[in-house]
Amino acid sequence: MSGQEARTPERRRSEPLNRETVLKAAVDLADEAGVGALTMRKLAERLGVEAMSLYHHVANKDAILDGMVDVVFGEVGLPPDELGWKAAMRQRAVSLRDALSRHRWAIGLMESRTNPGPRTLRHHDAVIGSLRTGGFSVAGAAHAFSLLDSYVYGFALQEATLPFEASGGDVGELAEAILDSAPRSAFPHLTELAVRHVAQPDYAYADEFAIGLDLVLDGLELRRAHPDWSGD
Repeated sequence: MSGQEARTPERRRSEPLNRETVLKAAVDLADEAGVGALTMRKLAERLGVEAMSLYHHVANKDAILDGMVDVVFGEVGLPPDELGWKAAMRQRAVSLRDALSRHRWAIGLMESRTNPGPRTLRHHDAVIGSLRTGGFSVAGAAHAFSLLDSYVYGFALQEATLPFEASGGDVGELAEAILDSAPRSAFPHLTELAVRHVAQPDYAYADEFAIGLDLVLDGLELRRAHPDWSGD
């Protein structure tokens, strides 16, 4: 075996190397190790090619990051035309949160890229269109879009950094342990919340998402009829 052959990694994928396979591999790598672990060398190793081969399909790492964000936006369901704006925004918010749960590295990237791809633009256009059809003015649609995304991204970030499983499990035990480390009489309201709500067997922090989302949507529904939010 020649030295060149020894240095050439063995291709570990049956798919032909193209932009989509490069981006999929990048997303998989970020899912496993975080976006900070993504380098051209590691991506090439994952695909079983030389690093220089990647540049036939993507210009640089920034282009990969742009494409990865576009892949994630492609996983978020578009607001259905047959639903009213409120139901459509609820369904879209749930889908976005699910995508961010699968790709936690994306929370800090989804709105930071300056070269959005076609799936990203299609997604944003559909959300604005749903709000406009639902009676929001241009400015009102912008306000609603910003508020909804702030809520979804914020909740997803909080879920990703919690020291317990958001779907349930040991959150009650953790709350009890925290309270046991300090005199409960000094924090009566925190103690009440922990004991009477968080420590209950059926409590799951993940359930807070739907409750908060309904509050946001109900508030938007009230504001939608305001002169500053409806009509142009």
